[in-house]
Amino acid sequence: MDTVTTFAVIGALGIGSQWLAWRFQLPAIVLMLVAGVVAGPVTGLLNPEDSFGELLKPIIAVAVAVILFEGGLTLNFKGLRDAGPSVLRLVIIGAPLGWVLSALAIRYGAGLSWESAIVFGGIMIVTGPTVITPLLRQARMQARPAQILKWEAIVNDPIGALAAVLAYEVVAALYTAHSVGDAFWHLAQGIVVAGVLGYLGGWFIARTFNRGKVPEYMKVPVLFGSVLAIYAASDNMLHESGLLAVTVMGVVLANAHLPSLEEIRRFKEHATVILVSGVFILLAASLTVEQLGSINLRMVLFVAIVVLVVRPVTVLTSLIGTKLPWRERAMIAWIGPRGVVLVAVSGLFGTQLTALGIEDGQNLTPLAFALVAGTVVLHGFSMAPLARRLGLTSNAVPGLMIVGGSRWAVNLATALNKADIPTMIVDRNWFRLRSARDAGLKVYHGEILSETAEHTLDLTPYGMVLAATDNNDYNALVGTDLGPEFGRGQVFQVGRSDEAEGRRALPATLGGRAFGDGIPYEEFMRREADGWAFRITKLTEEFGLDDYLAVNEGAHILGRIKESGLLLYDGKLPETIPAGTRILTFMRKQEARNAE
Repeated sequence: MDTVTTFAVIGALGIGSQWLAWRFQLPAIVLMLVAGVVAGPVTGLLNPEDSFGELLKPIIAVAVAVILFEGGLTLNFKGLRDAGPSVLRLVIIGAPLGWVLSALAIRYGAGLSWESAIVFGGIMIVTGPTVITPLLRQARMQARPAQILKWEAIVNDPIGALAAVLAYEVVAALYTAHSVGDAFWHLAQGIVVAGVLGYLGGWFIARTFNRGKVPEYMKVPVLFGSVLAIYAASDNMLHESGLLAVTVMGVVLANAHLPSLEEIRRFKEHATVILVSGVFILLAASLTVEQLGSINLRMVLFVAIVVLVVRPVTVLTSLIGTKLPWRERAMIAWIGPRGVVLVAVSGLFGTQLTALGIEDGQNLTPLAFALVAGTVVLHGFSMAPLARRLGLTSNAVPGLMIVGGSRWAVNLATALNKADIPTMIVDRNWFRLRSARDAGLKVYHGEILSETAEHTLDLTPYGMVLAATDNNDYNALVGTDLGPEFGRGQVFQVGRSDEAEGRRALPATLGGRAFGDGIPYEEFMRREADGWAFRITKLTEEFGLDDYLAVNEGAHILGRIKESGLLLYDGKLPETIPAGTRILTFMRKQEARNAE
């Protein structure tokens, strides 16, 4: 298979696995593992070493550098301070303790050398934010334990990568130096060179962006090129220091208060998904039959020790003295799935350790795959049942968050509340929330797109968003920003007044789905003033959808309520709605009385 075809197959397998995981609500990492192993050692369809030759290691190294830079971008010190005492303890106490216990588990459980154990133990601090988030959504866990698990994964992501890089630098210094003194001098050089270059790179980018020296459309390309340049420069000055440099660069930028940081983060998230998928497929396909056969009882023992001993001891020790109930501590102590970052970084360091003469370095990749597969399967299937057993699940159906405190939005939220659908009104203006407060609705006063809302607002009870302000551009911004959080199909906005805006109208690709029949905000306000109201009606065998539409010709069906929650329509009604379903409509009050 030629190189271009190999790239195409890797892309199709990686992105295809991600899509199938989203479509069928399965862990993407398991599907990518199966796809890579089947395409590689099982069928021989992919053989990365034959296809890429000497380029294989640089390709993986550059991809891991971008992944580590992305991890550094998530380490905001202010966010760490605001994350809460439990998360701080899991970072300050849990990360070092987990590193030590993981290294011991690798040394005595898996039987690897101390050098491999120290490096692999560092990256094992990471609990996999891309894995935990979908598991939390499926389990519908209560807010506090879910937030602690989420923030632990986010904050420890760059810390674990940094620990692995530093551990490797120590091992490399000891193996390449002629004496212990030379080893420490080499290590100090590596840390200084990487730290200085990473800091200068981040400082220069932040200063250039803040002064407007780079146009908006070039910021992401300039940043991407700068990451590669810093990585290459640091690596050329001192071998294997590039990964530490780009991680430091990411941390500097994360705390530089860049106004365009959110757009940069969104791009790097997309790039990381592509790179992580590619690296994962490459590493899985690079496994040999002998390496697969090396997954023996010692590796199973290692996974068992990590799950049953290392994780519980680390969490329970870190949370001593906190006010968390024992049920929440037990849940957090059990959940610790590892993700693709563990495999990507361990695959690179395994190759480099082998090059240093540490033969068992080649076992890091199969060991990482065993740990990822074991923890994802165990925690993926046990999280929801255990949460229910401990009474930590949310019994409420997923609700609707409405951005904008207009009268008709309050009336919509009131109708949904009566139907036991959780709703919340969000607005930046305290006075516009007065009607919602008077109606007894849950409100949030603040900017929904701010970091404060991201850190303090619990979105767990809400499965949908409706942007319903009088500003089309802001509605589109809300839909675009919250789309990755809720899913594009779950973000709606009121119709746009594009006819009035003409060429100034925003592209249809931005924002959320049209709410209802695409009625604009002004039309909702006018109809509400003319006596229109929101009503919820239950269909029966005797009075189905056709009967309802025949009686209420002017009614707009906006959605339906099932046992699983609210389902909004974007103007395209289904051909049939089963009996027993409640439908949400917008109609004149006289017609509403007739419907009742």
